[in-house]
Amino acid sequence: MIEEMRMRQLAPKTRDAYIRAVIHFTRFLGRSPDTATAEDLRRYQLHCVDQGISAISLNATITGLKFLFDATLGQPELMARMHPVRMSRTLPIILSREEVSRLLDAAKNLKHQTALSVAYGAGLRVSEVTALKVGDIDSKRMLLRVEQGKGAKDRYALLPPILLERLRTWWRFARAQGKVLPGGYLFPGLDPVDSMST
Repeated sequence: MIEEMRMRQLAPKTRDAYIRAVIHFTRFLGRSPDTATAEDLRRYQLHCVDQGISAISLNATITGLKFLFDATLGQPELMARMHPVRMSRTLPIILSREEVSRLLDAAKNLKHQTALSVAYGAGLRVSEVTALKVGDIDSKRMLLRVEQGKGAKDRYALLPPILLERLRTWWRFARAQGKVLPGGYLFPGLDPVDSMST
């Protein structure tokens, strides 16, 4: 299974999630998963539901098991009675200006405040924020270049003017202290050659 995931170049977090799903199923089954039947898989899904597993976790588990039985074992028919769970779509909670201000003020230093501002203001994931480089800021077009974000895809995020000003303030401060290297990470770690950890 690990070789199959490597051949498909699945992301490390995806690999870990799939392996976790198979381990959990194997513990439930009490024997090797390659001996499982369609009824065993159905009973396992009912067990997960009875244990109160969330819809997101259950669907992730089903996807991991589907990979095992389909791609690795060549037995996709065993998954016929496993059904993904419908998830309700809810609107995200939008913070008020005061709440956003309190959130940013809670950060202990300018680097963390700026990183949080970028995440919230441009809608970036934490891994995308920590991977930003100085050259990813396009102030002429008011865009942030996000390289190899989720799904190993490049994309652009809008850069609001107030966020550009905050980034400039951080850059001037960090550059004066030698924390940001030319062409380096926008939010470096303790060693300026490395990015800040997530």
